[in-house]
Amino acid sequence: MKRFKSVVLALSLVFVAFGTKANTTPDEGMWLPMLINKNYDEMKKIGFKLSADDIYNVNHSSLKDAIVSMGFCTGEMISKEGLMLTNHHCGYSSIQYNSSVEHDYLTDGFWAKSKEEELKAPAIVASFLVRMEDVTAKILMATKDASDTEKEAKLKEAIKAMTTEATKGTIYEADIKDVFGTNQYLMFVYERYRDVRLVGAPPESVGKFGGDTDNWMWPRHTGDFSMFRVYMSKDGKPAAYSKDNVPYEPKRHLSISLKGYKEGDFSMVMGYPGRTNRYAFSRELQNAVDQVNPALIKLNGKKLALMKADMDKDLAVRIKLASNYASLANSWKYYIGQNEGLKKLNVISGKQTLEKQFTAYANSSEDLKVAYANVMTNTDKLYDDYKPYVVRGLYLSTAGMSTVSVMMANSFKSLGDILIKAPIDTAALNKQVQRLKGNIDGQYKDYVPATDQKIFAALLTIYYQDIPADQQPAVLAEIIKKYKAKTPEAAFEKFAEAIFKRSIFTSKERAAAFLANPTAKAYQADLLVQYINKMMDFRNTYMSTVMAINAGLAKEKKAYIAGLLAMDPTKLVYPDANSTMRVSYGKVAGYTAKDAVVYNYYTTDRGLLEKYNPADEEFVLPAKLVSQLKQKDFGMYANEKGELPISFLTDNDITGGNSGSPVINGNGELIGAAYDGNWEAMTGDLVFDKNFKRTIVADIRYILFIVDKYAGATNLINEMTLVK
Repeated sequence: MKRFKSVVLALSLVFVAFGTKANTTPDEGMWLPMLINKNYDEMKKIGFKLSADDIYNVNHSSLKDAIVSMGFCTGEMISKEGLMLTNHHCGYSSIQYNSSVEHDYLTDGFWAKSKEEELKAPAIVASFLVRMEDVTAKILMATKDASDTEKEAKLKEAIKAMTTEATKGTIYEADIKDVFGTNQYLMFVYERYRDVRLVGAPPESVGKFGGDTDNWMWPRHTGDFSMFRVYMSKDGKPAAYSKDNVPYEPKRHLSISLKGYKEGDFSMVMGYPGRTNRYAFSRELQNAVDQVNPALIKLNGKKLALMKADMDKDLAVRIKLASNYASLANSWKYYIGQNEGLKKLNVISGKQTLEKQFTAYANSSEDLKVAYANVMTNTDKLYDDYKPYVVRGLYLSTAGMSTVSVMMANSFKSLGDILIKAPIDTAALNKQVQRLKGNIDGQYKDYVPATDQKIFAALLTIYYQDIPADQQPAVLAEIIKKYKAKTPEAAFEKFAEAIFKRSIFTSKERAAAFLANPTAKAYQADLLVQYINKMMDFRNTYMSTVMAINAGLAKEKKAYIAGLLAMDPTKLVYPDANSTMRVSYGKVAGYTAKDAVVYNYYTTDRGLLEKYNPADEEFVLPAKLVSQLKQKDFGMYANEKGELPISFLTDNDITGGNSGSPVINGNGELIGAAYDGNWEAMTGDLVFDKNFKRTIVADIRYILFIVDKYAGATNLINEMTLVK
C-alpha cells in the first residue's frame, strides 16, 4: 500500500510538471503546441507578437494547420493551392525516383511551370494535425489490473479502441504515443493526404552545395530546399493519386517575409522532431562512446566508400544509389560528431552528477525511497548484464543483415512462411504473391547487385575480424571452411559471388520467375535464405535475454523520469521528441565556437562565390547562377546592404525530423527553412547546450531568388503571399 501511494504521488507530479514557472532558457525546449499558452509570457518577452491561439487552436485555423508531417521530415504550406516547401534533402528520394540518365533531375534540377508538369512523389504522405489530446487517464484505467506480462496486450487493445472511437465516421487517422518514458500518453489525430507531387527542386550543386564536407558545419551556403504540391479529391478529401484530383486547400498557409531579420530577433520553429534522448542514463551514453558509435562509424564508412567508388564510375549507378548514399553519409558524420561532442562537452559526467542528485532526492524521505531508491542500483546491474550483447547485436544487424539483398529476401519471408507450412493456405499464398508482384518494379528499381555484393563480402569480413569467435554466428566459420581461399576476405567474396549468382532475390528476373511458380523447395534451397535463417538462429540464442534487459531498463527509466520531474515540480518541462508536432522558440543568434573563433549569424552571396570551386564536385555551381551572383542582380531578395542572404542561425532547439521546418518571425511569417544543426552541438539529442546549440536555416530570400531569378518559375512566386 505504501509503495502504491508513493508511485501515484510521483505520477501525479509528472502531469503537474508541465509547470507553473519557467526556468529553462528561452531557446531550450521542444514544446507541445496544445500547452504552448504556458510558454506565452516568455515568448512575448522575446518578441512574439501573436497569441497562443494563433499557434494551436482546434476551433479555427492556426499556424499548426500550415505545418506538414512528411513522416521523416517537415514541410509547410506556402500557398492557398497546396504548395509545400521543405528541404532538398527531404525531397531527395522523390527527385531521385523521377530521375534517369535521360532526365537527370538530381544534377539539373526540376521545375514544373504548370501543374500538369508536376511529377509523382509516392513516398511522401502529407499529414496535417487536427488535434491532440491527453489520454493518460484512459490508458491507466484500461491497464490498471494487468500484470507485467499482460500489460502490453492490454495497452495495444486500449490504443486500438481509443483511436477507432476518435476517428469513427471521419476521414481522420489517429496515433497514440507515450511521453516522459510511458508516464503519459497523448493521442494525435491527423488528416493524411497521399497524392503529393514534385513541383520544383534546384540542381544538387545548389541543394547540396558543400556536400559531406560542409554537412553539420557553419558557415553554410546551401540552398537546401524543394517544393511539392498536396492534392485532394474534388470533394475535398484525401485520395490516392488521380489525374482528376485537385490542389489541396489548406486551412492556413504561411505568409513569406522579405523584410529579413537582425541578430536577437524572435524566431520560432514548428515541426516534427524525430527522437531525442535527454533523459538518457550515463551508462547508456558510455556504451555509445565506447562501443556503439565507433562500430557504426567503421561499418557505415566502409559501405559509403564502396558505394562512392561505383557511383563515380557510372552515372546510372550514381542516380540509383544517390538517395541511400546521402542518408547514410548524413548518419555516419552524425555519429562522428556525437562521439567528439560527448567527450569534449563532458556530457557523461554531467549525467552522472544528475544521477547523484536523483539518488540523494530518492533517499530524502521514506515514501521516495520506496519509489526511487533502487533505480540507479538496478540500472547499473542491468547495464552490466547488457555489456556482452551490445556490439554482438550491433554487428549482426549492421554487418550481417543490413545489405539490400538481405532486405529483399526478408520482404519475401511472409510468402516463404506460407509455402513451408502444410497444408498451404491458398488464399493467403495468392494474396502475398499479388502483393509482391505489385511491388517488384519499385523494389528493384534502384537495386545495384554488383555494389551490394561488394558490401556484403566486405561487411562479413569486418564482422569476422572484429568480433570474438565465441560471439559470432557459426555460419561465418562455415563459410570460410566451405569456400576455401587464402584469406577470410577471399572466402567471403566467393560466398557473396555464389549468392548473387544464384539467389532468387538478387535478380528481379529470378524473383519474378519465382513468383510465377513459388515452391517451398525453391525457397528453402535458396542460399541467401539459408544464410539469413542461420543468422536469425544465432540471434535467437540471446534475444530473449536482451529483451528482458531492455524491459527492465524501460521500467527503471520510467521511474527515473518521474522522479526527475518530481524533484522540481515548478519547472516548466518538455518531453523528448517522438515525431509529434512541437514548437521551439528563441532568437536569431551567432555563436563563439572556440577561443577566437566567433561566427556571424548569416552568410551571403560573397561566401558562396568564395567557396565555389569548379574542380570540386562538392563546391561546384551552375554557370548561370555564378554569372547571376557576380552581377549582383538580386532584386527584391537583397537585404538592406545589397547582399543576397544565403543561410542564417537561430538558437532554436531542433533535431532530426525538423528538417524542412518553417522558421517563423514574431509576426508569424516565414523567414526560412531549417535544414541542419552545427558541429559544436552534435550532442544536442542528448543534452541542450545554450552556448553551442544552433539551427542552420536556408534564408527564404535565397530560396525565392533561386525559384524566381535562376529557375524562372514565376508561376510559383505568384502563388505565394509575400510581405515586403
